[in-house]
Amino acid sequence: MARPRIQRPDLGGPFPEHVAIIMDGNGRWAERLGWRRVWGHREGAQSVREITTACAEMGVKSLTLYAFSVENWKRPRREVQYLMRLLARYLIEERPTLMSNGIRLSAIGRLDDLPEVAMSALRETERRTAGNDGMQLRLALSYGSRTEIADALRLVAEDARAGVLAPEDVNEETLRRYLYAPMAADPDLVIRTAGELRLSNFLLWQASYAEIFVSHACWPEFRRPQLLEAFADYARRVRKFGGLIQDCPAPAPVRAERRAAEG
Repeated sequence: MARPRIQRPDLGGPFPEHVAIIMDGNGRWAERLGWRRVWGHREGAQSVREITTACAEMGVKSLTLYAFSVENWKRPRREVQYLMRLLARYLIEERPTLMSNGIRLSAIGRLDDLPEVAMSALRETERRTAGNDGMQLRLALSYGSRTEIADALRLVAEDARAGVLAPEDVNEETLRRYLYAPMAADPDLVIRTAGELRLSNFLLWQASYAEIFVSHACWPEFRRPQLLEAFADYARRVRKFGGLIQDCPAPAPVRAERRAAEG
């Protein structure tokens, strides 16, 4: 559903309320420099800190970061273990930054898949930041959009079988209530780094009408200047949500041709 557009004249016009980011290219960035892939993940955590802080300072209401997909469990065991330790360390070390910026942290995905060290750090950080009234930071962990939709449909089927939900009452809004974050607004802007042109199973339902910006910078290189570039590009977009812009008349030559055809 279309929402009133936040205006930021200092940034060029309309401003996204909810930003979602596919953080790609950590490993490639490290390999390009002759480093181990894990060094790219560590440097990528610095980008998370800078982008999260910048979004909070600029007035973004909600930021969703694709941190770990359900497919990422297929990566080499040592890399996955490192990523989980890095996640736990990030969640602990960033608590002062989250608190000072009034950021609330939450997570979506099959969170029970996370190891105890990561789950414990996640739950404690969620608890400590729950009272903050600033930006909502949402980490997508062990997340896949197809998995999310399948999980939602399973719950719908269970409620229908239990008589809680009538099949004829199932519609888009009904299904939304069964998603991982049903109260979250749909993303206005999806940013993908490392030049890749795909959504990679990220927020397929929610991003149906999101604007997409692709940066050729790998995630460890994506910092405030690249974020501002994405926001400036978003400000130039015309969002119609499948409709028409009624106050934008057709060009004169088109109107003239139409009159000639009708006459």
